[in-house]
Amino acid sequence: MSDEKHHHHLFHHRKPEEEGASGEVDYEKKEKHHKHMEKLGELGAIAAGAYALHEKHKAKKDPENEHGHRVKEEVAAVAAVGSAGFAFHEHHEKKDAKKHAHN
Repeated sequence: MSDEKHHHHLFHHRKPEEEGASGEVDYEKKEKHHKHMEKLGELGAIAAGAYALHEKHKAKKDPENEHGHRVKEEVAAVAAVGSAGFAFHEHHEKKDAKKHAHN
């Protein structure tokens, strides 16, 4: 076994390809990445919100299984809020990357 230490992490704060040969971060690439992630967050919020409304309608139409539909509605609403929060976070990350790219 080699003497090198191998670290296995689930989350990496910085990707090696984001840095150039000189060790500088490509802020334009980061800005583009955060813009894409922001859009995905927005789409997730829209999809989860639509599903929550769908389940709310099902709960009214199907009184026999109303409780199950209400639970699904609440879970979808929480997912929509979480996704919107993620989009908001990525929006600010994008703004920071843009600010650094223009300095």
